[in-house]
Amino acid sequence: MTASMSKPGTSLEAIERGAAEVELGGRLAGLSLPRQVLVLALWPLLEQILAFFVGMTDLLISGRMAEGAERVAVLDAMGLGGYVGWFFNILQGAVATGVMALVSRATGGRDRKLANRALGQGLWLGITAGFGSLIILQAGIPLLIHWIGLSPAAAEQAEIYLRILAISGPFSGALFAVNAGLRGSGDTRTPFLAMIVVNVVNMTLSWIFVFSSSPLGGHGVAGIAGGTVIGWIAGLMTSLLLVGHGKKDGLHWNRKDLRPDGVTMGRILRVGMPQALEIAGMWMIHAFGIRVIAGLRDEGALGAHILAIRVESMSFLPGFAIATAAAALAGQYLGAQSRDMTVKAVRLCWKSAVVVMSMMGIFFVFGREMLIGWMAPDSELHLHLAEPLLVVCALTQPFFATCIILKTSMRGAGATPIVMRWSFGSMLFYRVLLLWMLQHFTQVTLTGVWIVFGLDLVTQAAIFSRLHFKEKWLDAQV
Repeated sequence: MTASMSKPGTSLEAIERGAAEVELGGRLAGLSLPRQVLVLALWPLLEQILAFFVGMTDLLISGRMAEGAERVAVLDAMGLGGYVGWFFNILQGAVATGVMALVSRATGGRDRKLANRALGQGLWLGITAGFGSLIILQAGIPLLIHWIGLSPAAAEQAEIYLRILAISGPFSGALFAVNAGLRGSGDTRTPFLAMIVVNVVNMTLSWIFVFSSSPLGGHGVAGIAGGTVIGWIAGLMTSLLLVGHGKKDGLHWNRKDLRPDGVTMGRILRVGMPQALEIAGMWMIHAFGIRVIAGLRDEGALGAHILAIRVESMSFLPGFAIATAAAALAGQYLGAQSRDMTVKAVRLCWKSAVVVMSMMGIFFVFGREMLIGWMAPDSELHLHLAEPLLVVCALTQPFFATCIILKTSMRGAGATPIVMRWSFGSMLFYRVLLLWMLQHFTQVTLTGVWIVFGLDLVTQAAIFSRLHFKEKWLDAQV
């Protein structure tokens, strides 16, 4: 293992054990490593669970607002909407990653002024990224829908949904940045409270806008999107209020930190921009996969695909919650000059995620008929297509967990160029080249497409495991 770079005063015995006695500040002070992981992962887990129910609510609404061919069109449209929503977060997520990396390093190094300044600059960058997302999405919706190849009915529903969803950009961008900074400082409770507001408002208003009496109800997919927009606005207002009244051991606003600072913004973007390129490339690769799925001979393939993704997201919940802890601890321990504890923290998170997500995979296999039937009741078409996908999903859970933890922890350490380079290589081979060959030379099925996706996860897990043990990611500068 790489030699320790611990703070002065660390005992020789501790260094020889390979686990430097480094005490973090702020809300993590005095806690053992397992308790640090628990504290950092608990609130994001609750947040992810709530977000799951929001996505599930959107699908439940979509699956019940129409019947027959119209329901197939609505579910296909919402399937595309889910992927476009991911694209929508590319610039915003890049800013959030940069803010988290800088705040966590500053917190670990006990530089409260830098942490507060990074939070303030991240707010403006998040708003800017959100406006950029809005403009790009509004301009590109017709081209995207045409390229994907949706049916005319699904294309109409998708355009209505996406044009309204785009309005949420500046609000979600700002909230992503603020929440990432708070998590980097060790405060995962405040982001959870803000996201409670986002999700509860979203679920409540979406249901009202679709199913209540006119004039409030009867708005179809426009109602679902409208509830989402208002939810993001409410969540941002909540977060700004809570940070404005922050405790002494947490981040808080002041006028100086909110004044534009080019140097701090540059440090955030230096970490975030490689991730923006990575996720933009990943999105285009995934968009190609969606185009392949939309062009399959099986009617309803895209809707079945998104149903299976929603079920699989149940394993994302603990996976990404634990990854949040891994990223925050990686940044803070590197800020405290302890490479040994950085590695130890990430490996504890890695083992935990593999165990939990593998158990969720077993549940997917035995509960697949119930889970699909719950989201698309009385739809034998979607049940037939989606059931095999959950078996493939279950088999790949340990590899998916490895990818989530190792890639997220490297981003938290600021090593975003490494993640970008190796993610691209594997995804381009499997999700573009191999899929293209299967599409043109065989009659690939939806299950076959998911097997290709699974092979990509297995390969990436092997690559990032090797990169983790080589430890060059520990040398990243923020």
